[in-house]
Amino acid sequence: MAAHVIRELPPDCVEIDRIDLQHDRRTAMVVNAAALVVMIAMGFGMNFVIPVAEMFDVENGWIPVVVRLLVMTAGYLAYIVLHELTHAAVMRLFGAGKMCFGFSGLYAYAGSKEDWFDKLSYILVALAPLIIWTLVFGLLQILLPRPWAWVVWFWQIGNVSGAAGDVYVVIRLSKHRGEVWIRDTGYEMSVWRNGRGA
Repeated sequence: MAAHVIRELPPDCVEIDRIDLQHDRRTAMVVNAAALVVMIAMGFGMNFVIPVAEMFDVENGWIPVVVRLLVMTAGYLAYIVLHELTHAAVMRLFGAGKMCFGFSGLYAYAGSKEDWFDKLSYILVALAPLIIWTLVFGLLQILLPRPWAWVVWFWQIGNVSGAAGDVYVVIRLSKHRGEVWIRDTGYEMSVWRNGRGA
């Protein structure tokens, strides 16, 4: 069975790609524009199902509205942390060693400077928060009462649109054929392949 994570690259490996959304401003703009389109589409779409005005319905007073807004804000801040912890948990599941966490000014990140992941494992690492939290928020959407629908949907919008960078990375990695290894330091990813197969 092939290793999911290695500590040292095989001989003759060469770097064939590098993804750095912090410094590649053009790509970052495209990814952020895609995220914005997703946010708008999800917001408008939900508004046809449950009008956002219902979240601010003061029929039972202002306190429930304020509570919902506070929970929505606190929950989203918690989600940002949980998103990165989900990446880290799946990295660890595949055998990653020491993890690093941080905030680049644009993005929160989790990474491992000592490990290289095979392509399939890294794709699962990248998509794990989107898959897991989409299911969690979808379940909450069903279970919670209607006045809380937009609170959960706000988290879901952040989840799906916030995964734009992860989806971009997966699309980019899928173009590389054969056995490749990916190192994710948190703020940039490098892709390596044996020099004989480059």
